[in-house]
Amino acid sequence: MYFDNNSDVIDSRDVIAKIEELEEIEELDELDEYQKEELEALQALAEQGESYGEDWQYGVVLVRDSYFEEYAQDYAESCGAMNDSMSWPYTYIDWEGAADELRADYTSIDFDGVDYWVR
Repeated sequence: MYFDNNSDVIDSRDVIAKIEELEEIEELDELDEYQKEELEALQALAEQGESYGEDWQYGVVLVRDSYFEEYAQDYAESCGAMNDSMSWPYTYIDWEGAADELRADYTSIDFDGVDYWVR
């Protein structure tokens, strides 16, 4: 599996596993150019993530900036704050504002030119 910055949500444990996989190939001196670029981008991401995500080794979620509003809505539903049977005023929530407020608990990190949010 190739890792890139097009995913809406990334688990740090998957990043760690992919880095380990690529480093094993690197030891055999068999990395192609794409794999080298992928490894460098993932190592830079992991370095940032370890600095900001206390539980990086145990699994933290990285949320792509362009997906954060939808993530906030999914998060509210999974916490039981929202459900399908709710009606007004819950159906008229300003999800952009709610996402902005939730984002305050997160730190932005860069994954090869794309902002992701991690807590």
